[in-house]
Amino acid sequence: MCNGAEAQAAHMAANAATLDRELVWFGEVLQARTCLHFEQPCAWSAVDQIAPPQLDGDESPYAAVVRECAFGFAERVLLVLALIPHVRPQALDTLFVRNRNLDRSFTEFGGWKGRTHGGFLPTGETAAFVLAGANVAKRLEMLALFEPEHAFQRRSILRLDHDAPGEPFLSGSLFISTEYLHRMTTGVWHKPDYNVSFPAKLITTRLGWGDLVLGRDVLAEIAALRTWADKGATLLGDWRLEKSIKPGYRSLFYGPPGTGKTLTATLIGQAAQRDVYRIDLSMVVSKFIGETEKNLANVFDQAQNRQWILFFDEADALFGKRTSTSSSNDRYANQEVSYLLQRVEDFPGIVILATNLKANIDDAFARRFQSLVYFPMPDVSQRLRLWQGMLGDTGRVGPDVDFGALAAAHELSGGAIANVVRYGAIHALQAGQETISMADLRKGISKELRKEGRTA
Repeated sequence: MCNGAEAQAAHMAANAATLDRELVWFGEVLQARTCLHFEQPCAWSAVDQIAPPQLDGDESPYAAVVRECAFGFAERVLLVLALIPHVRPQALDTLFVRNRNLDRSFTEFGGWKGRTHGGFLPTGETAAFVLAGANVAKRLEMLALFEPEHAFQRRSILRLDHDAPGEPFLSGSLFISTEYLHRMTTGVWHKPDYNVSFPAKLITTRLGWGDLVLGRDVLAEIAALRTWADKGATLLGDWRLEKSIKPGYRSLFYGPPGTGKTLTATLIGQAAQRDVYRIDLSMVVSKFIGETEKNLANVFDQAQNRQWILFFDEADALFGKRTSTSSSNDRYANQEVSYLLQRVEDFPGIVILATNLKANIDDAFARRFQSLVYFPMPDVSQRLRLWQGMLGDTGRVGPDVDFGALAAAHELSGGAIANVVRYGAIHALQAGQETISMADLRKGISKELRKEGRTA
């Protein structure tokens, strides 16, 4: 077993032991609350008299989060309550009891029923019952746990989800974020991937800065962005610029497809040791009408706490020229744009937007970026470097291949050259050749140019 797997197993075992103690404690709290609520004999006069387990010296990731956030009684009740459906769903079965007078469940217990899950799923109302019972003052105090400045919200640990507008705030379903669920169970930080409610995908690369072929002016702009990624906190803090400069950095990358916009964003994250998440706005808008703000808020909230770099591909899908509000759909589309623009402006991290055509971006948006970086088509010398970088060290280049001639004769982007190399390698392999010939590459070039409506 590798060291990483051993460490994960150790974290998981430590979390399991800690959660066992937390669940026993929560069971005592829930039993006391139920007895007090129904005026039955109870050893306690208030549930907060039941002290949670001591976590001093506890090395589990669960305990580490509790200590980092300085969570007290109320926070730990909510944490365990949100974790129960995942680790011990039967622990809330007692709340299925029905009100005999009304032949229905007790309103004060809250809860909801999942589509496939058979257990009791908690809501904010469930948390209010456990912590406050019928005490209105304590119920109001509990609302502070869901305020934006609380660690639950700042770190995106817990949230209340509301499907029906206008219903009471605490009727929302109580959820623990996927990241903290993994941290408090398996012991590892989960990196979310693209799904219906998270329209962003982690992007990585095996390439380095030496593989990025760009002009001097472009590299200078990128160097400024890299400096901000490394030293932005120093400039705001040590240089005392936080009063005059907003945190965060917003940059627009524009230029023809295949010229290195995505690779550059990925390498900036790699250099800053930050994850880069790509949001394809064309997919978001077309598939999630009515859910756009909610899903993008989920991405921004997690990115803010995890120092991700957000890369918006095909940015003109939402940042394009705003339409006149001739219909309700137009008004809603402009509302989405305004919401996203505000989140981009308020985001304290790095946001990079990419588009093939700068003219498609609304001028009002473009003025709010710290930099606009143009990625032109590579010139002859840059194309030569691209051909050599992709094939030069493979040992699979035929003796008739002339990179200089290819670079001089065909204006291709880096992405297009990569497609040609792929086609040439496949064609050579199918032909039983050991190397890629000039003819293989020329066929690939013709194929690539046809895709772009050009001829060789």
